[in-house]
Amino acid sequence: MPEGRFDSVSYEDVSGWKLKECDHRLYLQGIGHVRIRLHRPLRGVPKTLHVRRQGRRWSATIQCAGVPSQPLSPKNRPAGFDLGVANLAASSDGEFFENPRHLARGREALTNAQRCLARQQRGSKRRKHAVYRVAAQHRRIANRRRDGLHRLSRRLVNTYGLLVFEDLRIANMVRSARGTLEEPGSQVAQKAGLNREILAASWGGLISMVAYKAPEAPLKAPDNADAGREVIVVNPKGTSQRCSSCGHTEAASRPSQAVFCCRGCGFKDHADVNAARNILWLGLSLRRQKREAEAGAA
Repeated sequence: MPEGRFDSVSYEDVSGWKLKECDHRLYLQGIGHVRIRLHRPLRGVPKTLHVRRQGRRWSATIQCAGVPSQPLSPKNRPAGFDLGVANLAASSDGEFFENPRHLARGREALTNAQRCLARQQRGSKRRKHAVYRVAAQHRRIANRRRDGLHRLSRRLVNTYGLLVFEDLRIANMVRSARGTLEEPGSQVAQKAGLNREILAASWGGLISMVAYKAPEAPLKAPDNADAGREVIVVNPKGTSQRCSSCGHTEAASRPSQAVFCCRGCGFKDHADVNAARNILWLGLSLRRQKREAEAGAA
């Protein structure tokens, strides 16, 4: 029998469920046959089933064992990526990946649904339906964000052999600026808006998707025959102020958010691209040090 809450049911073996792909039906013990939409055919041997409810919708996730691997074509192209709000990412090659801003695009519909909810009487049927509408708007925004990150992460993994990202402490970056009664913060509204945009960009989600789509774990040297992609995260300290051409580091070299002009050699570039090149440089240095340490230990 399945175990779990009312909105989440798990079948740990195939004795309690059966999938009929040709008929698009899923049999669940104690429930019966349910019509489903298959996103793609199963690969491997089905093992477990997880059924979950989100609002008024149900979804089923099937975990399979023995799934045949699909190795990616070899790529030796390395790239570093600077993550931001104006652009979701900028590569060391000079390519910019637009931030779709799904939260801002869906904010009007979400606000209207929340206003409708606020006008309803607690315990009424209309309030219950209004709660469903608010949840549906949140789910729609989250689904759009997740889909966009999946598409971008797949594109990056298919294009580059080495991907270097910033090891960002996002929880520290989005701390409130309100302060205390004795020492109130400054520019609280601006900081709150920036925090909202940082969380909506989901930098951590992008990095995690790239990491699990790469056939190997981060920081693992790609010297195996089946190695596909390598993902490295580095400390981003100083990458926005360091010149990728001469190595000179100075805060004044970045006079604005988008412009980098080295005070040492006069090198000019987009600030995000310059930072991405520094991130790539750190990743290559880290990989070289790791390989030298492994060679010395051998």
